[in-house]
Amino acid sequence: MTCDYLVTYYVPVDGVFRALADPTRRSLLDELFLRNGQTLGELEGRFAMTRFGVMKHLKVLEEAGLVVTRRQGREKLHFLNPVPIRLVHDRWVSKYAEPWAAGLSDLKHRLERQMEKVFEIYIRTTPERLWDAITDPEIRKKYNFGAGVTSDWKVGSRLQMGVPDVDLLLGDGEVLEVDPPHRLVHTMTALWGDDVKSEGASRVTWQITQVEDSCQLTVIHDQLREGANEQLYGGWPMILSGLKTWLETGGLLTTPGSLRYGS
Repeated sequence: MTCDYLVTYYVPVDGVFRALADPTRRSLLDELFLRNGQTLGELEGRFAMTRFGVMKHLKVLEEAGLVVTRRQGREKLHFLNPVPIRLVHDRWVSKYAEPWAAGLSDLKHRLERQMEKVFEIYIRTTPERLWDAITDPEIRKKYNFGAGVTSDWKVGSRLQMGVPDVDLLLGDGEVLEVDPPHRLVHTMTALWGDDVKSEGASRVTWQITQVEDSCQLTVIHDQLREGANEQLYGGWPMILSGLKTWLETGGLLTTPGSLRYGS
């Protein structure tokens, strides 16, 4: 377990710190924080350097997992991915400073207002085991704030997120695409409060790509209205961090709120 822990975390964390050490790269992240989904041309126009220079910095950020890209027609859009920073938080910060760190996180989410969110993480597991962890309600509860998701996972079927033991329904949706163990698309309407219920349905896409002995998991949460309530998407970094932790170590996150609806 100890050796696996070092292999799993050391190299990605080292790349995160290296990427954040450069002020230009931090500025690029700031630009994506202010407006996600920008093209290379849009980012280039904000810096006094060549296009090639901006590309080099973006490549370092992509290698560290802090920036992910997505094709939209002929354009390549760049998105801020907060998951690696969340992993650093879970490893070193949460034990000592969760209250003020959570406050800063809340401030960050209040400032973010985007219609599409993209999250990416690498997990040492197989596609089949990762697929099971996403679709099995008992496993899902271990990293999804204690709430499971039930469905027969057929196109057109209903899915429900909640805690059946206490008859608590937290979300409702419809399965749109199923390609196990590679791709799952569904809608989700949050039901845990009137403020989020009024937002209506959004869409969640899970994409699994095998990379040697690991899997690249990309979660795209889109069809969010401009200025949507940050509760809809703000929990993804903790969910994915918990998923990675459980699949690689068998343990659960202990940060406050990680098992909010658990028994």
